[in-house]
Amino acid sequence: MHALEKNATFAPMSLINPDVLSFYKELSRNNTREWFEPQKIRFKALEIEIKQYVEEIKNILNEADEIERAKIFRIYRDVRFSKNKTPFKTHFGISFHRKKPHLRGGYYLHIAPGESFIASGFWNPEKEDLYRIRKEMEVDAAGLRDVIDRLELKSNWGVLQGDEVKTAPKGFSKEHVDIDLIRKKQYLFIKKFSDKDVLAPNFQEQIIIHFKAIRPFFDYMTSVLTTDLNGVSIL
Repeated sequence: MHALEKNATFAPMSLINPDVLSFYKELSRNNTREWFEPQKIRFKALEIEIKQYVEEIKNILNEADEIERAKIFRIYRDVRFSKNKTPFKTHFGISFHRKKPHLRGGYYLHIAPGESFIASGFWNPEKEDLYRIRKEMEVDAAGLRDVIDRLELKSNWGVLQGDEVKTAPKGFSKEHVDIDLIRKKQYLFIKKFSDKDVLAPNFQEQIIIHFKAIRPFFDYMTSVLTTDLNGVSIL
């Protein structure tokens, strides 16, 4: 049992309706407007349930965080520049936005048959933010290493992930001792869940436990992104 589980108390929570997974399985096999149109009422009912589910997560997170908004992404795909012309997404995607500029990082929930996961961190950091993080790593990466190596974080989330450049970003040495952190283009943690996990009575609780466990990482990155290299606030 993780430390957060020992101390946390959770009110009775919502469950994921099994029809969410059934619906998306069927949609994957029939991804056409002709199939979706008569299923639209069914989808809207499931979407209302998910909105309530997400709102409960947001409210509990807000007891110790500031979530500005939780966004459920639209089911309609933008196919204008894609070779894949199927019109609908085959998953629920939900992002939880922390209140900027004084809080940084974000949470994400992805529900799809056989492909559900949660994620946290910096998926597509702005150019200036990415450069600031890399400069911090260049000067001293010990703070970040201390955070990501903590047992509680690793037991919940595993290792830091994210796309990287092949050698070194422009202006940085490929021989730097912390090049493994400097070359990253994303700073992410990802946790996968099976369909059985998603439908379990404690799934919502597990989401919250994992999201709370990532806070030391967010706190560290916030301290970096809201100060200059001398530690002076830029807010």
